[in-house]
Amino acid sequence: MRTQIEENLERRTGEDVEAWNAKIAERKPASEGELRTWLTEQGVIGYPQMLLAMETFGYPDYLLAGADELIDGQYADRPQLRPILDALLVAAPSLGEVDVQARKTYVTLLTPKRTFASIEPTSKSRVDLGLRLPNQKPEGRLEEARSMGQSAVTMRIGLSAADEVDDEVIEWLRRAYAANV
Repeated sequence: MRTQIEENLERRTGEDVEAWNAKIAERKPASEGELRTWLTEQGVIGYPQMLLAMETFGYPDYLLAGADELIDGQYADRPQLRPILDALLVAAPSLGEVDVQARKTYVTLLTPKRTFASIEPTSKSRVDLGLRLPNQKPEGRLEEARSMGQSAVTMRIGLSAADEVDDEVIEWLRRAYAANV
C-alpha cells in the first residue's frame, strides 16, 4: 500500500517522498495540523498527505507491524477461525494476479486494478468474506455487506469453518475478481 501511495504522490506532484521530506524539514512545521494545512496548499491531499504527516510525526504501531504480526493479532483471541483465512488465501492465486495486503483488522485481496475482496474476523465465531460485486443482489449465502472494515465491498459471505470455503465461495471470489480487473 505504501508503494502505491508513494507512486500516487510522485504522479500528482512530480516529486518523491524524499524530496517532500526535505521540503518539510526546511519548513519545520510545529504540528501535524500546520503541516497538513501547508500540504493542502501545495495540492498534496488524501493518502499522500497522510503518508507525509506520518513520515514527519511518526507512524502508528500497526503500520510498522509486518503482515504476519497483523494477521496473528486479528486471530489471537479466535484461533479456531484462522483456517478460514488460510483456505481463502490458498484459493486466491487460482483467480489470477492477486496482491494480499494485511491491515490491522482485516486482509484485502486486490487485482492489479483494485480491491475485490476482504477477509475480516467479525466475531468470535465468524469470518466475513467481503466481495466487491457491483449491481449484485443478495442470493443464497451472499448478503449485503453493511459494516465491514473495507468499504469497497458490497456483498459478504459469513464463514464459520474452513470447510465452508467450498466451490460456491470460490466461484463468488472468481466473479468478484473478474468484475474488478
